[in-house]
Amino acid sequence: MDRTDADRADVDVDDLLKVILGLAIVWLLLEILGAVLEITFVLLDALPTLIVLAIVVLIALRLTDRI
Repeated sequence: MDRTDADRADVDVDDLLKVILGLAIVWLLLEILGAVLEITFVLLDALPTLIVLAIVVLIALRLTDRI
């Protein structure tokens, strides 16, 4: 190991900014993914209600000879 303690602390500001930017991008992508998954689960929870509504509309249209 030729490295001294002073060499370990010698990091360019640009490299630090790239690391922080990368972490921020990962964080934003995880937030977006979480929002998309939340919307998907809300739609899946509402799916049985939408199916029943479609059945009622189809029966009503059939009884009124609209189909």
